[in-house]
Amino acid sequence: MERCEVKLGEYEYGGRKGVVKHKWDEREMSKEKNWNDRRGGAVCTGISMVVVIAGVTVLALWLVYRPEKPRLTVIGAAIYEVNMSSPALMSTSMQFSVVIKNPSRRASIYYDRLSAYVYYRKQAITPQLLLPPFYLHKHSSVSVAPLLGGTPLPVSLEVSDGFSVDQAYGVLPLSLIFHGRVRWIAGAIKTAHYPLYVNCDLLVAFKPGLLGHVPLLRVTPCHVHL
Repeated sequence: MERCEVKLGEYEYGGRKGVVKHKWDEREMSKEKNWNDRRGGAVCTGISMVVVIAGVTVLALWLVYRPEKPRLTVIGAAIYEVNMSSPALMSTSMQFSVVIKNPSRRASIYYDRLSAYVYYRKQAITPQLLLPPFYLHKHSSVSVAPLLGGTPLPVSLEVSDGFSVDQAYGVLPLSLIFHGRVRWIAGAIKTAHYPLYVNCDLLVAFKPGLLGHVPLLRVTPCHVHL
């Protein structure tokens, strides 16, 4: 290997002139290049390891604390008022007892915002009622009994006529709806807010003039969507 060694200052080599600021030979330049390559490779390896460790940590935390859907079941119903003063207006007053369960043994659920209302034939027959925020500890349950209605709402002719027919028959198909926002909390870990939509399909035994607690002809777990 040819060795090129010159003193600091001006030089002339192979017909070319230049200025030497450092004293290098080809071997030293090769060593410096190899060192820079190794240092760059070490930095890339370190960054890759950090990314992999962070990904594994997030995956492990998700597997341990992964959120589970709450479970809701309607266990009781009462109808206190049904008033159709005109075909276009309907006023009802209903109350439902609902058990809300958190099945997770690792994470608690915070219900930041939850509203409830009643649907009949795909149309609301009670205004939305905003429930107060509440906190459900891990693997625990709570019972709520929102009183819905009391304010007349405009309804379609299909709803008013269908309600009268079903009431005369003695069976009302109703849907109790909840929607809002929830988040899960496990120690210092808090998830973002998730939209919650719950549909509880019910068959209620109801005859004209029979107000108060009414039998539930069908009790099924509510459908929870997140």
